[in-house]
Amino acid sequence: MKLKQIVATVLISALTASGVMYAYNHFFNKRQTVVLQDGVKIPANYAGLFNGNTIPGPVDFEQPARVAVPTVVHITTVIGKEEASNNLPRRGNPFRGLVPDDFFDDFFGNGPNLRSIPQRASGSGVIISQDGYIITNNHVIDGASEIKVSLNDKTNYTAKLVGADVSSDLAVLKIEAKKLPFLLYGNSDNVKIGQWVLAIGYPLNLETTVTAGIISAKGRTLGLNARKSQTPIEYFLQTDAAVNQGNSGGALVNTNGELIGINSAIASPTGSYAGYSYAIPVNIVKKIVNDLIEYGTVQRAYLGISYLPDEAPDSEKEKLGYKAGQGVYVRDVAKDGAAASAGIKSGDYITKINGETIRSGNEMVEKVARQRPGDKVSISYLRNGKETTTNLTLKNKSGTYDIVKTSALDDLGVDFSVLDKKKAAEYGQKGGIIVKKINQGGLIDAQTRMRDGFVILRVNDQPVTSIDELSDAVGKAGDNIKLDGFYPGFEGLYTYYINKEMK
Repeated sequence: MKLKQIVATVLISALTASGVMYAYNHFFNKRQTVVLQDGVKIPANYAGLFNGNTIPGPVDFEQPARVAVPTVVHITTVIGKEEASNNLPRRGNPFRGLVPDDFFDDFFGNGPNLRSIPQRASGSGVIISQDGYIITNNHVIDGASEIKVSLNDKTNYTAKLVGADVSSDLAVLKIEAKKLPFLLYGNSDNVKIGQWVLAIGYPLNLETTVTAGIISAKGRTLGLNARKSQTPIEYFLQTDAAVNQGNSGGALVNTNGELIGINSAIASPTGSYAGYSYAIPVNIVKKIVNDLIEYGTVQRAYLGISYLPDEAPDSEKEKLGYKAGQGVYVRDVAKDGAAASAGIKSGDYITKINGETIRSGNEMVEKVARQRPGDKVSISYLRNGKETTTNLTLKNKSGTYDIVKTSALDDLGVDFSVLDKKKAAEYGQKGGIIVKKINQGGLIDAQTRMRDGFVILRVNDQPVTSIDELSDAVGKAGDNIKLDGFYPGFEGLYTYYINKEMK
């Protein structure tokens, strides 16, 4: 009898031990494998659930770093020529390139005009395809006459600029290569505050450097892109991963080795890392990049409204009767815009886009920026306490549903409008093109002292009275462009010269 009891006890103990080991391996030591497009497998720690509690495993930085490091490149540029360019006074930032990276200009402004010798700048980039497409920041390559790319294995290439977008501060480069390592896109919507991330780049002209931190905030707005674009997109991921000069354009990756952002800026009183860095979310990045590759320009979709910004003064909010927490307040509605056709009016609050709650104007812009003209979206809005949901078709800047093609005017960096016939007659002219706004980074900003309000009459002595005529004349002008015109209220004609080779 004793023998049977002993055997039973041993069997029960063995079964119990086996059960414990199974439970441990099943719930606490589980791994999942992520397979990249190029066949590289990355094991990532799995946070299992047991009785409703999250049981995190140890964070593994080694394997995502191993996958991501070969895909991050060093970008160096030359800005300008040996000789002075037309000896023209400049409106743009002349100090860009005198330090290894130039994204700190956004925090400290411009300096004196010193641009008679070539300037050199550097930053980082991320390979996103095996045939050589690379993402970086627009400010890394802005104004470059030559772009060089150095891979992690020390292979060097001359890169071609595919396209750039000042509104999002993104650019796409292309090198002639095959079978390159590249990163998979992650999903920045799934990024959580507190999760671990890696920042990878070439800071301070060092070799590839990996730093780690956490996502410390989402949806940050710094006002950087608004200085260069009338339609800025800013919805940064904020991290405490160390980022310094040269990191711009580099990768922000999660512990699965997926790209979740492009490192773009830091907040610093000194110009060196002071605790916070900012990355463009990958869900915005991939839309902008796909547009630049497919169309050569970004397909911006518009709701056709102006809204009350979050930072508007309290006096304006009180005047409009704004109520916090209701949504995004619609200040005005364009007559030919998508919102007007859907019945949205001034004084409404935009509450949801495609069923997702909208809490700020920047979040609304970010959601719409993922779309293209002609895309249909669901919009919910609040009026007199009642929420209504409707569908609308987004339009382009011109108020149509058409895809926007690249134009010879893109490089000029200017928003134009046509001088109406009545005004033209008052000025004694047959017509002209008004320079509504000169954006930073374009050829006119970089090479002339032209100011907003200038009326262009002729391009290389050819009269222009419509946007199409202006585009056609600039396209046929070659590398050297002469713009003749006048400023309303001032006597005489003014002439400005632009050299496309100095792009």
